[in-house]
Amino acid sequence: MLRLRFIVIYILFTGFNSANAQELIPLWPQGKIPNSKGIFMQDSIANERAYRIADPRMYAFFPSKDDNCGAAVVIYPGGGYTHITLNLGGFQLAKWFNTLGISAFVVAYRLPNSPDLIQKKIGPLQDAERALQIVRANASKWNIQKDKIGVMGTSSGGHLASLVGTTRDDITSVKDTIDQYKFYPDFMILVSPVIDMGQYAHKGSRLSLLGLNPSNEMIEKYSTQNSVTEQTPPCFIADAFNDKTVKPQNSLLFYQALLDKRISTSFHVFPQGGHAINVNNTPGSTSLWKDLCEAWLKEMGFISFEKNKSK
Repeated sequence: MLRLRFIVIYILFTGFNSANAQELIPLWPQGKIPNSKGIFMQDSIANERAYRIADPRMYAFFPSKDDNCGAAVVIYPGGGYTHITLNLGGFQLAKWFNTLGISAFVVAYRLPNSPDLIQKKIGPLQDAERALQIVRANASKWNIQKDKIGVMGTSSGGHLASLVGTTRDDITSVKDTIDQYKFYPDFMILVSPVIDMGQYAHKGSRLSLLGLNPSNEMIEKYSTQNSVTEQTPPCFIADAFNDKTVKPQNSLLFYQALLDKRISTSFHVFPQGGHAINVNNTPGSTSLWKDLCEAWLKEMGFISFEKNKSK
């Protein structure tokens, strides 16, 4: 039954443009999805957005063998924790990373609104951590170096990426062979991220993730600037001064926390872009974010050779 459901899911997403992902990978063994009530559900998808994920999974995008630089990035698309923009915030970015020789994995994670979740707050993080473990477990098979596996997120996906990058709480164990692999990244790429759950919170993301009246303890815990430590990986941040949806103070708070802990960071705030910094059609100097990100990945040693541009 589960295999049939994944066949249906793959056909459905291919129909709305899965951007030619080479492989669809379930995150959990059959019957062992943690934090699940076991309710039978179907995905809810409309206008290239997923509003409900029944079976957590990721879409694998691989560069050619000759272009593979050995790095990988796990992408968490945003959507305010109410939906997932898999195409704009996932597949398009994955294809761009492939042009850099980087393997990319777009995660379709469970949303807090899922009626199947027992603890709604931790559902997205469980799937996010598990995706990293799966990539590390298959690193040799996919020609990926285990110390060059990062995360990327836009908007609320940036919150999830920063949460993965700053937590050491293992909430993924299902007692299988994947459990032994580390679930935290080697680098982070955050674009217009949600970070704060307090004064500068994106209210929709906070409501969806933490509920109507979260305690001060929950606000503190899920404001990821508070969890930065000396072990937090290096980070690239891009934001727009005129973002009216997620206040750029979110990026600033995270940068300040990284700076305080002396974590190497490349931080860029552009005049334009609003809450729509993406692969294509980004205005003015904001379009440079991709070049800057590529240069940073090379500078930090995650892209370790110059691709043959003639290929």
